[in-house]
Amino acid sequence: MIIKPSIFKDYDIRAVAGEELDIEGVERLGQAIATYFKPQTVAVGHDMRITGKDWQQALITGITKMGVNVIDLGEIATDMAYFAAGTLTVDLAVMISASHNPPKYNGFKIVKRGAAGVSGETGIYDLRDLVTADTTFESAAQPGTVSQQDLTEGWIKHALSLVDVEAIKSFKVVVDAGNGMGGKIMPLVDKELPITVTPLFFELDGNFPNHLANPILTETHGPIIETIKNEGADLGIMFDGDGDRMFLLDETGRFISGTLTTAMVAVQMLEKEPGSTILYNAICGRVVPETVNKMGGKSVRVRVGHTIIKEKMREHNGLFAGEHSGHYFFRDNFSADSGLIAALVVLELMSKKGKKLSELVHEFDVYPSLEETNFNVEDKEAMMKALTEHFSAAKAVDWLDGVSIWFEDWWANIRPSNTQPVLRLNLEANNAELLKTKSEEIIAYIESHGGTRAEE
Repeated sequence: MIIKPSIFKDYDIRAVAGEELDIEGVERLGQAIATYFKPQTVAVGHDMRITGKDWQQALITGITKMGVNVIDLGEIATDMAYFAAGTLTVDLAVMISASHNPPKYNGFKIVKRGAAGVSGETGIYDLRDLVTADTTFESAAQPGTVSQQDLTEGWIKHALSLVDVEAIKSFKVVVDAGNGMGGKIMPLVDKELPITVTPLFFELDGNFPNHLANPILTETHGPIIETIKNEGADLGIMFDGDGDRMFLLDETGRFISGTLTTAMVAVQMLEKEPGSTILYNAICGRVVPETVNKMGGKSVRVRVGHTIIKEKMREHNGLFAGEHSGHYFFRDNFSADSGLIAALVVLELMSKKGKKLSELVHEFDVYPSLEETNFNVEDKEAMMKALTEHFSAAKAVDWLDGVSIWFEDWWANIRPSNTQPVLRLNLEANNAELLKTKSEEIIAYIESHGGTRAEE
């Protein structure tokens, strides 16, 4: 049996299948989940990854051995697992997925009833300790039952209920599903809308034969940009592998950042519910709080991470939250994230404003920014402290998530990876020249103090 402690992360469980976690380990994890959380019923779904079905069966075996009932959700997108946790009589929902990672990976996201996230602090590390300890799990005298439930129709109906479907115009949309779960869901959504979808890589294939299902990677953008231009499309939508993250491209083929999409979605949400609270993570640019405040809403800056944001959404009764990484959370979606709902809101915004996507983006494209840049750094804490000393003239410094250094005309966030000796640099400035100058300065400082460029 293989089950390495390092696979348990702050927000989920992520492993190289067969090397860091094998089938026996997955079954043992199921037993640990049943023992630790003491649920009566658990919903379990998987995406299109190569090991998805086998891992699901092993997990279900482990859970039911402990006398706990399971609802088998089948092959679903991650946001459908959150929907299950919000609508079914279950104590937990477990999604088997490794999101945008390469084919050799798989993993688990766990949410409680109502789609409240389970993080390292609220159960994942306790699961690690339980499952890796020399513990014998005693099977129940009566094993749990397994039933099947298809949530697809209910999920699509729910997602569409959050926008004014009648207002959406007949846009031409190119959708790149990256051979992920968006390829299963989008044809069904397309039937309910007046849009015309040009599909790219809708065939479900956990080998990702065309490109990794990771829209943040520039090298994945070529096919959708070419198709947008060839088709004269109004916009492009890219989903990640499990379908919970979404990125946009405008009618010119320009990739739209998570910050700009957050600002646009915030506008549409505040049009519906003025004065509401909008959350954004510590990496999002200044245009987000400026837009929210200008519209009379309340902006709240929070740490990165889907479990943290789900918790903060409830704490602040947030209407919407956005992350630079393409996660978008909605109060009326159990405070959970959904790439599909975010895409629908953007279609609604474009329809009601009567503007091209490029025109809408232009309104928010105020501050040039550096694409997130990663560095291998052995002592992450020491490097972050050294940077605050180097920029001691800053008007403010905060440690909400890593360290953010604030000046009047630029700011930077340097944030540690939770799983690797890596620092992530994000920087924004008032103009392109200043962005170049400050980016070069910080990069040179990190590299001259032992840091080296990292891919992720």
